[in-house]
Amino acid sequence: MKIGSEIKEKAEILLEQLTLGEKIGMIHGDGLFRTKAVERLGIPALYMSDGPMGVRAEFENAAWVPAGRTEDYVSYLPSNAAIASTWNRKLAYECGSVLGEEARGRGKDVILAPGINIKRSPLNGRNFEYMSEDPYLTAEQCVPLIQGIQEHDVAACVKHFAVNSQETQRLWVDTEVDERALREIYLSAFEAAVNRGGSYSIMGAYNLIRGEHCCESQFLLNGILRKEWGYEGTVISDWGAVHHTREAAFSGLDLEMSVTDNFDEYCMARPLKEAVEKGEIAEELVDEKVRHILWMMLSLHMFDVDRERKTAVETRRKAGCYNTPAHRETVLRAARESIVLLKNEEERLPLAKEKLKKLLVIGCNGNKIHSNGGGSAEIKALYEISPLMGLRTHLGGNCEIKYVDGYYEEERQEQEGGANWQEDSLKEGGGKERQAVQVSEETAGKRRELLEEAVTYAKEYEQVIFVGGLNHEYDLEGQDRSDMKLPYGQDEVIEAVLEANPDTIIVMAAGSPVEMGRWEKKAKAIVWNWYAGMESGNALAEVLLGEVNPSGKLPESFPYSHTDCSAHCVGDFAEEKLLHYREGIYVGYRYYEKQEIPVQYCFGHGLSYTEFAYSDMTIEKRESAAEFGVKVSCTVKNMGKYAGKEIVQLYIRDKNGRVDKPVKELKGFEKVELAAGESKRVDIGLSGRDFAYYEEAAGEFQVVPGEYEILLGASSQDVRLCGTVRV
Repeated sequence: MKIGSEIKEKAEILLEQLTLGEKIGMIHGDGLFRTKAVERLGIPALYMSDGPMGVRAEFENAAWVPAGRTEDYVSYLPSNAAIASTWNRKLAYECGSVLGEEARGRGKDVILAPGINIKRSPLNGRNFEYMSEDPYLTAEQCVPLIQGIQEHDVAACVKHFAVNSQETQRLWVDTEVDERALREIYLSAFEAAVNRGGSYSIMGAYNLIRGEHCCESQFLLNGILRKEWGYEGTVISDWGAVHHTREAAFSGLDLEMSVTDNFDEYCMARPLKEAVEKGEIAEELVDEKVRHILWMMLSLHMFDVDRERKTAVETRRKAGCYNTPAHRETVLRAARESIVLLKNEEERLPLAKEKLKKLLVIGCNGNKIHSNGGGSAEIKALYEISPLMGLRTHLGGNCEIKYVDGYYEEERQEQEGGANWQEDSLKEGGGKERQAVQVSEETAGKRRELLEEAVTYAKEYEQVIFVGGLNHEYDLEGQDRSDMKLPYGQDEVIEAVLEANPDTIIVMAAGSPVEMGRWEKKAKAIVWNWYAGMESGNALAEVLLGEVNPSGKLPESFPYSHTDCSAHCVGDFAEEKLLHYREGIYVGYRYYEKQEIPVQYCFGHGLSYTEFAYSDMTIEKRESAAEFGVKVSCTVKNMGKYAGKEIVQLYIRDKNGRVDKPVKELKGFEKVELAAGESKRVDIGLSGRDFAYYEEAAGEFQVVPGEYEILLGASSQDVRLCGTVRV
C-alpha cells in the first residue's frame, strides 16, 4: 500500500510541530482501545475496536468493564470461516462494507479485522476467526472484505502477522518455518491484503518467528513488510505482544497496545521517551512511527491540515451507521451462501414445508446463540436467530415443533462471558491446550436421561433434526482443542437417534471440523452451519425447507481425525517453546493428496439440490514480452429442477516434475448462478505468478518452463474437465 504525496506533505507539517512527549502519546495506548490525542494541534485520539464478526461492545477506558449502555448493540456478521465458505467475492465485499459502516457509526477509526492466518491445524481455538487452509482462497476473500471496510473511512487491520497457528503459549512459542512455506502458504494472503486490498493497518502476532517476537521483528516487519512489499500503512501490535523497548523502537511497529491500564509503562511509552532523551534511541525512529499513523489518519479523513496555521482542522468524513435493515439483509444473504450441504442421500433434503405437521428438534445448538462468546470476537448482537427460532418462524402455527436438549452442556470455562478474562489473557503464556474434564456421576446421569428422552421422541416423530456441534467453550481464543471429538457425549446421542429414526437430519454448527466417523455413514443428510451471524437460524431454516438452494463449499479439508493432519503427524502443534512446521508447504489438501490420505470431506466440497454439468473447456494463452496470461473457459449447465449456484474451481498441476510440488493447487474460482436448465459460460484468468513456486536459493518466485495441467471441478476431488497449457 502506497500513500500519496499530498498526504505525506500534510503529515510532515504536523510532525514538525509535535514535541517528543506528544509523539510518544500517539504510539501507545492511552486507553484499552485508544491512543492519546494532541489537543494543542487538533489531532484526535485513534479509536479502535474488535472485531471480525462485528463491532465489539464498549468498555470503560481503563478497565475491562462493560460500559453497560444500550447504544452498543450491533449487527452480528458471519465469521470469517463462513464468509470464506461462500466463495463469493461480492458477498465478502458487502460483509466488509457492513462491518466498516457499523464501525464508523460507532465512532471507530480502526476495526481489528479480518483474521487471515492459514488454518494449519483443525485444533486451533481461533480457527473460526480465520478463513481457510488455502492461501489463494484466503486472499481472494479477504481483499474485497478489506475494500468494503475501508470505503467507510475506517481502517481494516488484518491479523495476525504472521504464522500464528496456535493459542497454546501464544506469547512465547517460537515458530520455525522454511522460507518456501513461509512465502507460498503463510505470507501470501497478507501480501495480497496490504498490496491489493490496500489495508491501512496490519496487526502483529503474539508469537515469535526465528527468535524474534513478531511485533518486534526486523525480519518480518522491516525486511519483508516495509522493504520488500513497500508497505506504508500502520503496524499495530496485538494487545500485549510487545516485550522490549529497544527492539520495538527499531522494528517497523508503529503502535503498541495492551490489556493492562498502566499505559505510561508500556514499552513504547515512558521507557522509550527516556531512552530517546538519554540519546540511546534516535528520535527519528519515533518520527517514522508517528508518520505512519498520521498518514493513516489523513487517509481516513479524520482531519485535514491548515498549512498556514500548521494545525489539524476538521474535514468531511463519512458518518457511518449501524443496525440498518440493509445490513441485516446482507448478513442473511451471506449466511445463506455459507451453509454447506455435506451429504444428501435419497434426496432427504429439502423438507417439504407444506407436508410438515410435526417436527422434532434435538440438540443444544438448536436453541443456542453464539454471538456472546469466543474471546475478542464476542459481539453484543442486536439479536440472533437460533435454528429453533428460524424453523418456528418459517413453519408457523400449522406445524407442531417439539424441542429437547438431547445432551447436557456441563463444562463451563471461568473466563467465558466474564468481563475480565482479558486481564488474565497474558498470564501463563497467553493460552493453553484444553484439558479433558472428568465426567461426574451426576453429569453421566443427566446425559443418560436426555439421551433416553431424545430416543423416545425420535421414534414418535417422522421428521427429526439434530442440531449439535461445537460452541465457544471449544472455538475459543486462548485455548486449543485437544482433539476433534464432539463434546458432551453427542456421538452417543446421534448414534442412538439415528438408530431410532434413520431419516434424522444432522446439522453441525461449529467453527472447526469435528470427527463424524461413528455415525457419518448412517446419516442420510448432513448440513454444516458455521457461526453465521444474527440471521443464521433463518438461513438454516430456508436451506432445510428448500426456500434456498445451498451453495457453500468447504474452505478447508475435514479430516477423519486431527492425527491425519500434517501439523500433527509431521510437524508440531501445541508446543510451548519451539514450534516446527516440518510439513513445509504441505498443509491441508496439499498434504492429504500428496500422501494419499483419505479425508472425511475434501477441500471445496459442497452439494446442491440440483446437478451441474461442465463442458466445452477452452484454454487461451496470451503471451508477450512483459507478461504471460491464460484465460480458461467452460460452460456450466444446471441439469436439475432447482435454481442454484455453482462454484467452478480451477486447480493447476505441474507435469514437469522438476520441483517438489503438491498434486494440484487452487488458482482460480468463479461462482455462477443458474436457473433450472440454464447454461452460462464461465471465464477464469491466470497470470504467470499462478504457475510459480518460491525458489529459496534465488529468493524469488520462479516458473519452471514446461507443461501444466488445468483442472476444472466442483471440489478438489471432483474434477470435471482438464486441459494442458505450455508455459
